Amino acid sequence: MPGFNTLGIAHRWIAEHVKPGAFCIDATAGRGFDTAYLCSLVGENGKVLAFDIQQEALDSTASLLEQRGLRTIAELHLDSHHHMNEYAQPESVDCITFNFGYLPRGDHSICTHAETSIPAIEQGLQLLKPNGIMSLCIYYGGDSGFEEKNALMDYLRTIDSKTYTVLTCEFYNRPNNPPIPVLILKGI
Repeated sequence: MPGFNTLGIAHRWIAEHVKPGAFCIDATAGRGFDTAYLCSLVGENGKVLAFDIQQEALDSTASLLEQRGLRTIAELHLDSHHHMNEYAQPESVDCITFNFGYLPRGDHSICTHAETSIPAIEQGLQLLKPNGIMSLCIYYGGDSGFEEKNALMDYLRTIDSKTYTVLTCEFYNRPNNPPIPVLILKGI
């Protein structure tokens, strides 16, 4: 399990909530690490959908899943995260993960944007089962700038507090704009 960093916090949160047989979505497959992690938690009786707009990301994800013997658990979709509601029914998903920013070791000009990320989060909130969870890892600064981060943080304040609990964390003493972990529970 990763150390005390944004991904480590997200994975600990996910491990506490996702059980064998669960249905999960990796909204931003990237290099496949979250997809593989979710597959390892849900097991052979579970299901994971993974989305990315870059074929390179899906190829990388497929390769990692093959290496780990998890390929049959996941469905990979060359599609944007803001279309995930076309693949799942409302209140059917146990966990959704997001990593905002760009593909590691990929083309930094291709990155997530608030214009699609916020609608994707909104859809995800509707797809979550009661007591379902969502993790957001917000990478910002450098090539990806602050626009999406600022828009996401503003949006998160508006999520209905009677239905969802939103927790944001920050690494105050780490340099270079460390990613921000956000944990959402459909419940209070």
